[in-house]
Amino acid sequence: MNKRVYLDHAATTPLDPQVLEAMLPYLTRFWGNPSSLYAEAREARKGLDAARRSVAELLGCKPQEVIFTSGGSESDNLAIRGAAYASLRQRRIRPWRSRRGDHIITSAIEHHAVLHTVQQLEKEGFRATYLPVDRYGFIDLAALERAVAAETVLVSIMYANNEVGTVEPIADAARIVKGKNPRAVFHTDAVQAVGTLDINVDRLGVDMLSIAGHKIYGPKGVGALYVRSRAPLQPQQLGGSQERNRRAGTEDVARAVGLARAMELACGEREARTARYRSLRDRLLAEVPVRVPYTQITGPADPMRRLAINFSCCFQFVEGEAVLMALDLQGIAASSGSACTSGSLEPSHVLVAMGISEELARGSLRLTVGKDNTLEEIEHVLAVLPGIVAKLRALSPLWRAGAEAAASPGNPPAGN
Repeated sequence: MNKRVYLDHAATTPLDPQVLEAMLPYLTRFWGNPSSLYAEAREARKGLDAARRSVAELLGCKPQEVIFTSGGSESDNLAIRGAAYASLRQRRIRPWRSRRGDHIITSAIEHHAVLHTVQQLEKEGFRATYLPVDRYGFIDLAALERAVAAETVLVSIMYANNEVGTVEPIADAARIVKGKNPRAVFHTDAVQAVGTLDINVDRLGVDMLSIAGHKIYGPKGVGALYVRSRAPLQPQQLGGSQERNRRAGTEDVARAVGLARAMELACGEREARTARYRSLRDRLLAEVPVRVPYTQITGPADPMRRLAINFSCCFQFVEGEAVLMALDLQGIAASSGSACTSGSLEPSHVLVAMGISEELARGSLRLTVGKDNTLEEIEHVLAVLPGIVAKLRALSPLWRAGAEAAASPGNPPAGN
């Protein structure tokens, strides 16, 4: 195949030409500061307000409940820090409730934008519970119910995992939390969910929801945070009254318009796109373990309970980074997990939390399909991948001994 094959759409997506077309007027003609009063500013404000209304309509919320941010990581930070510090402020006002609102619940497989933020809050005096997951990446709902207490101020559970594609039962989790502590804020990182899953905030039962533009063929550098009315939130970025005093800084109107247009396209074409994604992904799920021995599929065994774009696995007796470099030489862009931890030498925290050994986790591969991928491209990957893995294994001193041990009675080749 002469052209390159891009299979890392969970990391980022190309900008849709229709999105760029919607953005261009706000980069060239309507470039005024939307907080000013003159004509150029009013045109920019119209674009910003229209974008906010569009995002709100797709989320099923009020426009004033949408905060534009710089992306998913900022949205997660704002939600978690904003809720935690709002609780801290209340405790300072009412010191006799000293333990009230100092407890945070999250899962062991969250994106680092969530995990690192919660860990930092622990250093500042908050307490945190990290929910375990099963071998497929699903949170333990019984453990969640046991963890929720009167002191719980925030629960943050991701909607869909960026590495293994697990779609969490967010509506069930939210019902459990609200049933035990109605005042606890429920946040979900839905960055990977937009365009393939239902994102109506009332049906999900969430108080806060994070999204990012560049995961859905929109621009980088823009996202949004839904915050339910009356949900406690302390601003984290100060210096202006923008976004209803919740996030200071001149709004990037062009990017906000681009986010809204990308969401309109993704949600409007959701059924058709999802069916196409699944047909390509299911081909990978079915064929890779057959063509490459000692392969373990990671994530849900039920393809309907994992993201439609996501295929993920681990190869025994091989390093995932070596597989990625070999695929790149063959014109195939892939990933071994989260793009935000690609520079780390540590095995995936998601895979380790799912009970996968560190050794096996180092052989991980993630292929995430997009709207422009073709069956021909998938067949090309299936044709070259077995040879790549076989060649790398032949160079590994662990291969012969490991394969013999794995093939001994009671240890069949790894698979799903």
